[in-house]
Amino acid sequence: MDFVQQNMIWVGLAAVSGGMLLWPLIAGGNVASLSPAEATLMMNREDAIVLDVRETGEWGSGHIGGARHITLGQLESRLSELEKFKERPIIVVCATGNRSSSACGNLKKHGFGKVFSLGGGVGAWREANLPLTTKN
Repeated sequence: MDFVQQNMIWVGLAAVSGGMLLWPLIAGGNVASLSPAEATLMMNREDAIVLDVRETGEWGSGHIGGARHITLGQLESRLSELEKFKERPIIVVCATGNRSSSACGNLKKHGFGKVFSLGGGVGAWREANLPLTTKN
């Protein structure tokens, strides 16, 4: 007990960082994560929709070709734009995979059944040497 009292700042920091690591699991529920290669196969073979939930500045710096852009903050109010794709696979993309997990949870809550997160986000896509575009 003395250790905890003497190191309260470190204990608090460890608790907060642990919570941050667990947050994507809690917020997104049970979300399937795809590698860039798996996402590419799904896009080509199953006509998957790519939904980029990053902010506008991030989107403008490069995004997956053919992706639809709806920021995470706008997702709830713009769900009607995605209704026609409810039966198709949707691959949600962000910078690192955290926001996409949250967006996947939101989509599942609204009845979208085939929802996947791009593991590692655009960073992983870039590391796999896959193309990005700046064209809308």
